[in-house]
Amino acid sequence: MRMLLVSICLATLVGAACAAEPASSAAGSTTVRLIVMDPLAKELSCPCVQGYAQRDYLQLARYLEKQLGAPVAVSFSESLVKALKNDTDGQVDIVIGKRSVVEYDAQRAGVGLRYAASLTGKDGLTTQYGLIVVRTGDQAQSAADLAGYKIFFGPEEAEEKHAAAVALLKAGGVALPPKLETVAGCEEGATAILEMPAGEKGAAVISSYARPLLEGCGTVPKGAIRTVAETGRVPFVTAFVADGLAAERREQIRAALLAVDANPELKLALETKRGFVDESPLAVGTATDAEAAKKK
Repeated sequence: MRMLLVSICLATLVGAACAAEPASSAAGSTTVRLIVMDPLAKELSCPCVQGYAQRDYLQLARYLEKQLGAPVAVSFSESLVKALKNDTDGQVDIVIGKRSVVEYDAQRAGVGLRYAASLTGKDGLTTQYGLIVVRTGDQAQSAADLAGYKIFFGPEEAEEKHAAAVALLKAGGVALPPKLETVAGCEEGATAILEMPAGEKGAAVISSYARPLLEGCGTVPKGAIRTVAETGRVPFVTAFVADGLAAERREQIRAALLAVDANPELKLALETKRGFVDESPLAVGTATDAEAAKKK
Protein backbone atom coordinates (compact mmCIF):
# COMPACT_ATOMS: atom_id res chain seq x y z
CA MET A 1 0.00 0.00 0.00
CA ARG A 2 2.94 2.39 0.41
CA MET A 3 6.37 2.60 -1.18
CA LEU A 4 9.30 1.54 0.98
CA LEU A 5 12.73 0.40 -0.04
CA VAL A 6 14.90 -1.07 2.69
CA SER A 7 17.74 -3.58 2.64
CA ILE A 8 18.44 -5.80 5.61
CA CYS A 9 21.31 -8.24 5.88
CA LEU A 10 20.37 -10.70 8.59
CA ALA A 11 23.97 -11.73 9.00
CA THR A 12 24.78 -8.33 10.49
CA LEU A 13 22.45 -9.09 13.37
CA VAL A 14 24.89 -11.72 14.53
CA GLY A 15 28.05 -9.77 13.76
CA ALA A 16 28.85 -10.81 10.20
CA ALA A 17 29.61 -8.18 7.57
CA CYS A 18 27.42 -8.13 4.49
CA ALA A 19 30.03 -6.30 2.46
CA ALA A 20 32.39 -9.24 2.82
CA GLU A 21 30.04 -11.51 0.89
CA PRO A 22 30.18 -11.74 -2.91
CA ALA A 23 27.06 -10.65 -4.80
CA SER A 24 26.40 -13.97 -6.54
CA SER A 25 24.93 -16.94 -4.68
CA ALA A 26 25.95 -19.91 -6.76
CA ALA A 27 26.97 -22.10 -3.84
CA GLY A 28 28.17 -22.39 -0.25
CA SER A 29 27.83 -19.49 2.18
CA THR A 30 27.63 -16.77 -0.49
CA THR A 31 24.95 -14.22 0.33
CA VAL A 32 21.49 -14.93 -1.08
CA ARG A 33 19.77 -11.74 -2.21
CA LEU A 34 16.00 -11.73 -1.73
CA ILE A 35 13.77 -8.94 -3.06
CA VAL A 36 10.25 -8.88 -1.59
CA MET A 37 7.53 -7.13 -3.62
CA ASP A 38 4.53 -8.72 -1.89
CA PRO A 39 1.99 -5.91 -1.24
CA LEU A 40 0.97 -7.74 1.94
CA ALA A 41 4.48 -7.63 3.41
CA LYS A 42 4.41 -5.53 6.57
CA GLU A 43 7.13 -3.24 5.22
CA LEU A 44 4.97 -2.43 2.17
CA SER A 45 1.56 -2.24 3.81
CA CYS A 46 -0.12 -0.58 6.79
CA PRO A 47 -0.82 -2.15 10.21
CA CYS A 48 -4.41 -0.94 10.36
CA VAL A 49 -6.18 -4.30 9.97
CA GLN A 50 -5.26 -6.67 12.76
CA GLY A 51 -3.71 -9.91 11.53
CA TYR A 52 -3.74 -8.87 7.89
CA ALA A 53 -1.12 -7.54 5.47
CA GLN A 54 1.68 -7.90 8.02
CA ARG A 55 3.61 -10.76 6.46
CA ASP A 56 6.98 -11.11 8.16
CA TYR A 57 9.50 -11.96 5.47
CA LEU A 58 12.43 -11.51 7.83
CA GLN A 59 11.31 -14.73 9.49
CA LEU A 60 11.31 -16.39 6.07
CA ALA A 61 14.84 -15.07 5.50
CA ARG A 62 16.05 -16.56 8.79
CA TYR A 63 14.46 -19.86 7.82
CA LEU A 64 16.14 -19.77 4.40
CA GLU A 65 19.51 -19.06 6.01
CA LYS A 66 19.24 -22.33 7.91
CA GLN A 67 17.95 -24.29 4.93
CA LEU A 68 20.51 -22.94 2.46
CA GLY A 69 23.46 -22.54 4.79
CA ALA A 70 24.06 -18.96 3.67
CA PRO A 71 23.27 -15.41 4.87
CA VAL A 72 20.21 -13.78 3.29
CA ALA A 73 20.04 -10.07 2.42
CA VAL A 74 16.44 -8.83 2.15
CA SER A 75 15.17 -5.80 0.23
CA PHE A 76 11.57 -4.56 0.21
CA SER A 77 10.24 -2.60 -2.74
CA GLU A 78 7.17 -2.22 -4.90
CA SER A 79 9.50 -2.01 -7.92
CA LEU A 80 12.02 -4.62 -8.96
CA VAL A 81 13.73 -2.08 -11.19
CA LYS A 82 14.27 0.35 -8.28
CA ALA A 83 15.37 -2.40 -5.90
CA LEU A 84 17.99 -3.65 -8.33
CA LYS A 85 19.25 -0.12 -8.99
CA ASN A 86 19.20 1.32 -5.48
CA ASP A 87 19.52 -1.61 -3.13
CA THR A 88 21.17 -4.73 -4.53
CA ASP A 89 23.78 -3.52 -7.03
CA GLY A 90 21.82 -5.23 -9.78
CA GLN A 91 22.04 -8.65 -8.14
CA VAL A 92 19.12 -10.86 -7.12
CA ASP A 93 18.61 -14.57 -6.42
CA ILE A 94 14.99 -14.74 -5.23
CA VAL A 95 12.05 -12.45 -5.96
CA ILE A 96 8.69 -12.82 -4.21
CA GLY A 97 5.79 -10.64 -5.29
CA LYS A 98 2.62 -10.27 -7.32
CA ARG A 99 3.30 -12.45 -10.34
CA SER A 100 2.20 -10.07 -13.09
CA VAL A 101 4.19 -7.19 -11.59
CA VAL A 102 7.36 -9.26 -11.09
CA GLU A 103 7.22 -10.57 -14.66
CA TYR A 104 6.60 -7.08 -16.05
CA ASP A 105 9.45 -5.53 -14.05
CA ALA A 106 11.84 -8.38 -14.82
CA GLN A 107 11.34 -7.79 -18.54
CA ARG A 108 11.96 -4.06 -18.10
CA ALA A 109 15.11 -4.74 -16.09
CA GLY A 110 16.38 -7.46 -18.40
CA VAL A 111 16.52 -9.97 -15.54
CA GLY A 112 15.97 -13.66 -16.20
CA LEU A 113 13.71 -15.31 -13.61
CA ARG A 114 12.19 -18.78 -13.30
CA TYR A 115 9.02 -19.78 -11.52
CA ALA A 116 9.69 -21.52 -8.19
CA ALA A 117 6.48 -21.67 -6.13
CA SER A 118 3.20 -19.91 -5.32
CA LEU A 119 2.31 -18.60 -1.86
CA THR A 120 -1.13 -19.49 -0.58
CA GLY A 121 -3.19 -16.96 1.36
CA LYS A 122 -5.12 -17.49 4.58
CA ASP A 123 -7.84 -19.05 2.42
CA GLY A 124 -5.42 -21.60 1.01
CA LEU A 125 -5.64 -20.14 -2.50
CA THR A 126 -2.89 -18.77 -4.70
CA THR A 127 -4.95 -16.28 -6.67
CA GLN A 128 -6.59 -12.88 -6.37
CA TYR A 129 -9.00 -10.86 -8.53
CA GLY A 130 -10.05 -7.34 -9.37
CA LEU A 131 -13.08 -5.55 -7.95
CA ILE A 132 -14.94 -2.86 -9.87
CA VAL A 133 -16.30 -0.40 -7.33
CA VAL A 134 -18.59 2.62 -7.51
CA ARG A 135 -19.87 5.11 -4.97
CA THR A 136 -22.39 3.47 -2.67
CA GLY A 137 -25.28 5.58 -3.95
CA ASP A 138 -24.58 4.79 -7.60
CA GLN A 139 -27.30 2.89 -9.45
CA ALA A 140 -24.99 0.47 -11.29
CA GLN A 141 -25.45 -3.19 -10.32
CA SER A 142 -23.15 -5.01 -12.73
CA ALA A 143 -20.29 -4.51 -15.17
CA ALA A 144 -22.79 -4.15 -18.02
CA ASP A 145 -24.25 -1.07 -16.29
CA LEU A 146 -20.97 0.85 -16.57
CA ALA A 147 -21.35 1.98 -20.19
CA GLY A 148 -20.53 5.68 -20.34
CA TYR A 149 -18.77 5.68 -16.95
CA LYS A 150 -15.31 7.12 -16.40
CA ILE A 151 -13.42 4.04 -15.26
CA PHE A 152 -10.08 4.18 -13.45
CA PHE A 153 -7.96 1.09 -14.17
CA GLY A 154 -4.74 -0.04 -12.54
CA PRO A 155 -1.42 0.04 -14.40
CA GLU A 156 -0.74 -2.47 -17.16
CA GLU A 157 1.44 -4.67 -14.94
CA ALA A 158 -1.37 -5.18 -12.40
CA GLU A 159 -3.26 -7.92 -14.25
CA GLU A 160 -6.28 -7.98 -11.92
CA LYS A 161 -6.81 -4.23 -12.30
CA HIS A 162 -6.09 -3.98 -16.00
CA ALA A 163 -6.27 -6.91 -18.44
CA ALA A 164 -8.74 -8.94 -16.33
CA ALA A 165 -10.97 -5.89 -15.87
CA VAL A 166 -10.86 -5.03 -19.57
CA ALA A 167 -11.93 -8.58 -20.42
CA LEU A 168 -14.81 -8.44 -17.95
CA LEU A 169 -16.13 -5.12 -19.22
CA LYS A 170 -15.87 -6.12 -22.87
CA ALA A 171 -17.75 -9.33 -22.09
CA GLY A 172 -20.46 -7.13 -20.57
CA GLY A 173 -20.73 -5.09 -23.76
CA VAL A 174 -19.07 -1.97 -22.36
CA ALA A 175 -17.21 0.02 -25.01
CA LEU A 176 -13.86 1.30 -23.73
CA PRO A 177 -11.87 4.28 -24.98
CA PRO A 178 -8.67 3.68 -27.01
CA LYS A 179 -6.62 5.07 -24.11
CA LEU A 180 -7.61 3.81 -20.68
CA GLU A 181 -7.56 6.06 -17.62
CA THR A 182 -5.05 4.52 -15.21
CA VAL A 183 -3.94 5.27 -11.66
CA ALA A 184 -0.98 3.87 -9.76
CA GLY A 185 -2.73 2.35 -6.75
CA CYS A 186 -6.06 1.23 -5.36
CA GLU A 187 -6.16 4.26 -3.05
CA GLU A 188 -5.92 6.64 -5.99
CA GLY A 189 -8.69 4.88 -7.89
CA ALA A 190 -11.12 4.78 -4.97
CA THR A 191 -10.37 8.38 -4.03
CA ALA A 192 -10.81 9.53 -7.64
CA ILE A 193 -14.40 8.33 -7.88
CA LEU A 194 -15.30 9.71 -4.46
CA GLU A 195 -14.00 13.14 -5.49
CA MET A 196 -15.95 13.25 -8.76
CA PRO A 197 -18.80 15.79 -8.95
CA ALA A 198 -22.18 14.41 -7.91
CA GLY A 199 -23.54 14.36 -11.44
CA GLU A 200 -20.67 12.39 -12.96
CA LYS A 201 -20.54 8.60 -13.12
CA GLY A 202 -17.32 6.87 -12.20
CA ALA A 203 -15.95 3.45 -11.31
CA ALA A 204 -12.55 2.17 -10.22
CA VAL A 205 -10.84 -1.20 -10.41
CA ILE A 206 -9.10 -2.23 -7.21
CA SER A 207 -7.38 -5.41 -6.05
CA SER A 208 -9.37 -7.85 -3.95
CA TYR A 209 -6.62 -7.98 -1.32
CA ALA A 210 -6.65 -4.18 -0.99
CA ARG A 211 -10.33 -3.74 -0.15
CA PRO A 212 -9.95 -4.35 3.63
CA LEU A 213 -7.02 -1.94 3.78
CA LEU A 214 -8.79 0.95 2.08
CA GLU A 215 -11.34 1.26 4.87
CA GLY A 216 -9.12 -0.15 7.62
CA CYS A 217 -6.42 2.46 7.01
CA GLY A 218 -8.92 5.28 6.63
CA THR A 219 -8.21 5.97 2.95
CA VAL A 220 -11.89 5.46 2.15
CA PRO A 221 -14.72 6.17 4.63
CA LYS A 222 -16.54 3.01 5.68
CA GLY A 223 -19.46 2.29 3.41
CA ALA A 224 -18.44 4.89 0.82
CA ILE A 225 -17.82 2.44 -2.04
CA ARG A 226 -19.65 -0.64 -3.29
CA THR A 227 -18.56 -3.57 -5.46
CA VAL A 228 -20.54 -4.14 -8.66
CA ALA A 229 -18.39 -6.78 -10.37
CA GLU A 230 -15.47 -9.15 -9.87
CA THR A 231 -12.93 -10.14 -12.51
CA GLY A 232 -11.71 -13.67 -13.09
CA ARG A 233 -9.00 -14.90 -10.74
CA VAL A 234 -5.35 -14.35 -11.62
CA PRO A 235 -2.13 -15.56 -9.97
CA PHE A 236 -1.09 -13.65 -6.85
CA VAL A 237 2.11 -13.88 -4.79
CA THR A 238 4.75 -15.97 -6.51
CA ALA A 239 8.39 -16.83 -5.80
CA PHE A 240 10.93 -16.70 -8.62
CA VAL A 241 14.61 -17.68 -8.72
CA ALA A 242 17.29 -16.14 -10.89
CA ASP A 243 18.13 -17.85 -14.16
CA GLY A 244 21.81 -17.37 -13.47
CA LEU A 245 21.85 -19.60 -10.41
CA ALA A 246 23.20 -23.12 -10.67
CA ALA A 247 20.45 -25.70 -11.16
CA GLU A 248 21.30 -27.31 -7.82
CA ARG A 249 20.95 -24.00 -6.00
CA ARG A 250 17.64 -23.23 -7.68
CA GLU A 251 16.31 -26.60 -6.58
CA GLN A 252 17.55 -26.05 -3.00
CA ILE A 253 15.65 -22.76 -2.84
CA ARG A 254 12.53 -24.29 -4.35
CA ALA A 255 12.63 -27.23 -1.93
CA ALA A 256 13.09 -24.90 1.03
CA LEU A 257 10.07 -22.82 0.00
CA LEU A 258 7.86 -25.88 -0.48
CA ALA A 259 8.86 -27.12 2.98
CA VAL A 260 7.39 -24.02 4.65
CA ASP A 261 4.10 -25.91 4.93
CA ALA A 262 5.69 -28.05 7.67
CA ASN A 263 6.53 -24.96 9.78
CA PRO A 264 3.41 -23.70 11.62
CA GLU A 265 5.17 -20.70 13.17
CA LEU A 266 6.49 -19.51 9.83
CA LYS A 267 3.12 -20.02 8.16
CA LEU A 268 1.55 -17.82 10.84
CA ALA A 269 4.17 -15.14 10.23
CA LEU A 270 3.52 -15.26 6.48
CA GLU A 271 -0.28 -15.31 6.88
CA THR A 272 -0.54 -18.45 4.76
CA LYS A 273 -2.63 -21.57 5.15
CA ARG A 274 -0.62 -24.03 3.08
CA GLY A 275 2.70 -22.23 2.68
CA PHE A 276 4.27 -22.27 -0.78
CA VAL A 277 2.90 -24.76 -3.29
CA ASP A 278 4.03 -25.92 -6.71
CA GLU A 279 1.65 -24.64 -9.36
CA SER A 280 3.07 -23.99 -12.79
CA PRO A 281 1.96 -20.68 -14.34
CA LEU A 282 -0.35 -22.46 -16.76
CA ALA A 283 -2.05 -24.46 -14.00
CA VAL A 284 -3.08 -21.56 -11.79
CA GLY A 285 -6.66 -20.36 -12.09
CA THR A 286 -10.21 -20.95 -11.00
CA ALA A 287 -9.98 -24.74 -11.32
CA THR A 288 -6.95 -24.86 -9.04
CA ASP A 289 -8.66 -22.57 -6.56
CA ALA A 290 -11.76 -24.75 -6.56
CA GLU A 291 -9.65 -27.77 -5.68
CA ALA A 292 -7.88 -25.85 -2.92
CA ALA A 293 -11.17 -24.61 -1.51
CA LYS A 294 -12.33 -28.20 -1.01
CA LYS A 295 -9.36 -28.73 1.31
CA LYS A 296 -10.32 -25.83 3.57
